[in-house]
Amino acid sequence: MEITATPHWQTVDFISDLHLQASEPQTLAALAHYLAHTPAQALFILGDLFEVWVGDDALQSPNSFEHAVADMLHRASARLDVFIMCGNRDFLMGAHLMAACGARALPDPSVLHLGGTRWLLAHGDAQCLADTPYQAFRAQVRSAAWQENFLSQPLDQRLALARQMRAQSEAQKKQLVQAQTPWIDLDRDACVALLEMQDADHMIHGHTHQPAQHDLGQGHVRWVLSDWDLHAAPARAEVLRLHAAGGAPKRLTLAAAQAAP
Repeated sequence: MEITATPHWQTVDFISDLHLQASEPQTLAALAHYLAHTPAQALFILGDLFEVWVGDDALQSPNSFEHAVADMLHRASARLDVFIMCGNRDFLMGAHLMAACGARALPDPSVLHLGGTRWLLAHGDAQCLADTPYQAFRAQVRSAAWQENFLSQPLDQRLALARQMRAQSEAQKKQLVQAQTPWIDLDRDACVALLEMQDADHMIHGHTHQPAQHDLGQGHVRWVLSDWDLHAAPARAEVLRLHAAGGAPKRLTLAAAQAAP
């Protein structure tokens, strides 16, 4: 998908990897405050808004955590344009959720035209080519057959399976940390190839939780978004901001992102 910024988009924000879940109310509260005070006219959420999403029928209870998040985003969408991309945790987000959030679904990858520049937007997991077990898993769960079978199961059963998969993932992470295994970054050549295919020089993505700016050579730059974890010490939550007037993206703390541009 290609998106051209409208004339009133003078400030555009990018966030990702909030991993929202009922057990972490501080992160949800931080998002609520940010949405109420950001001066941006457009917001791009580049994946993993939720820690897990097992299907849009999770919204069926009006008192659910998922419904509260959707309502919050819908209120924000009355004054800014909201785009949401699926991540590796919430790839089952569908049209019903987007409508409930007042948001527009953003394919991975997409290109944004803003300030005379083409910005390539992605979640980032598809470019972590060295993580071959994950790439095999990704191909499986992104298939129509797997998703049809999974979504046909009762909601409670899907939630239980998601909790099991998440526990396994956390156990694997702990093992990797204990073994001091280097974390897997995006493949440089894959990023450059994607940028060249989309005729873009700048890539913005999340997924790795390693906020940074990477020079890929030949004018190509990769901007990595922060994850959000208000329970961490120190707390983590940043916004990457672009201005229609041009210039490099600015990495802002939540307090700075809620101030006047």
